[in-house]
Amino acid sequence: MARSLILHPERLLPAEPAVRAIARDLYKGVARLPIVSPHGHTDPAWFATDAPFADPAALLLQPDHYLLRMLYSQGIALEALGIGDSAVAPREAWRLLAENYHLFSGTPSRIWLDWVFAEVFGLEVRLESDTADLYFDVIAEALQQPGFRPRALFERFNIEVIATTESPLDTLEHHEAIRASGWHGRVVTAYRPDPVVDPEFEGFQVNLDRLSALTGEDCRTWQGYLNAHRQRRAFFASMGATSTDHGHPTAATADLPAVDAEVLFARVTTGQASAADAELFRAQMLTEMAAMSIDDGLVMQLHPGSFRNHNRDLFTRFGRDKGADIPMRTDYVRALKPLLDRFGNDTRLSLILFTLDESVYARELAPLAGHYPCLKLGPAWWFHDSPEGMRRFRLATTETAGFYNTVGFNDDTRAFLSIPARHDLARRIDCGFLAELVAQHRLEDWEAAELAHDLAYGLAKRAYRL
Repeated sequence: MARSLILHPERLLPAEPAVRAIARDLYKGVARLPIVSPHGHTDPAWFATDAPFADPAALLLQPDHYLLRMLYSQGIALEALGIGDSAVAPREAWRLLAENYHLFSGTPSRIWLDWVFAEVFGLEVRLESDTADLYFDVIAEALQQPGFRPRALFERFNIEVIATTESPLDTLEHHEAIRASGWHGRVVTAYRPDPVVDPEFEGFQVNLDRLSALTGEDCRTWQGYLNAHRQRRAFFASMGATSTDHGHPTAATADLPAVDAEVLFARVTTGQASAADAELFRAQMLTEMAAMSIDDGLVMQLHPGSFRNHNRDLFTRFGRDKGADIPMRTDYVRALKPLLDRFGNDTRLSLILFTLDESVYARELAPLAGHYPCLKLGPAWWFHDSPEGMRRFRLATTETAGFYNTVGFNDDTRAFLSIPARHDLARRIDCGFLAELVAQHRLEDWEAAELAHDLAYGLAKRAYRL
């Protein structure tokens, strides 16, 4: 007999009854707030075309690197999940997920997916081997209905605004199409320049030439290259962008004299730059981007500290984002100093910092954000966007940075259907944290209610200038 799928209404709230009662009241006040999703990786083509999603595996399994990494760690080949040129049928890939769904016990992936199964598709039994086909059929049939198309789900999820992420080489034709369609859903872009600022990014040299062709600037010259960025940033802003995003290996910044920056750029464009040259160039470009942000008002986001594509064989066979990215130790105090020496006191700059290195929360990030006017802290990110990770973030940063040097929550996902689940999880954890402060008489109940609202909605909207 299939086991029931039940989402407890007080899940994730504190276990102590008196604190749970406070958290329950706080959560009721924010549970139905609109979703502000200021940074993520959903595909704008979904909202431009409003075409039905293909099938359960293509929607929920194959794009989700959280799922892929866990299944791969247990010896399941990515080909068997339908990745790459695999001829595996979607139903077979889905059955493999169902047979191994127990691997996700206790993980945030389990929380998100169970929410999707229960709340989006109305399933009442757990995903396991015996229910694999039931799940596939129910979800596949639902995806053909008008109420499960991207725009309908956007509205059903009560999303106020969502930001996608595109490179400077993207023509943003899907964003153009969304605007021209007359649909009222707000989908904006964000400027992610990694393919043309990281000399170690695959295709970097070709990308420089593509940027030249797109902008009419000579991106083999330093000034032409900078002008091309300014031009593309302005175009992105015209398409609704309020932010940039930088996924560098480290948080290193530099502030070279103009002549030295030009010489470095000349080395980089030869294709023979050393690893040290590449790191210095990325560092210089963060400072250049900060200068541009002061001019055009785009908020900067820095997402460092991931050793991307660590599994060389997987990257060679399948490309990026297949679950082989690994967190690294990350320095911020010394790394950011060149940029902060130049712009740290300038209130026109807003730089949001993320980390995969939790050891720096209390030692580096909270003190930095608790001092420099230009800095704010992004939420617990990626490997730490879990109940425990979110709570550790609040415990480590609040005493030094407070709440208002943070930016609320963003979901940072390409898994569209899990967005409400992720925001709900964050709201429950934050309400639990605030409830403990109320129970300890460190906050009044009305203060906690205001904070819960800001953490769920207001801070993200203000920080990202949305």
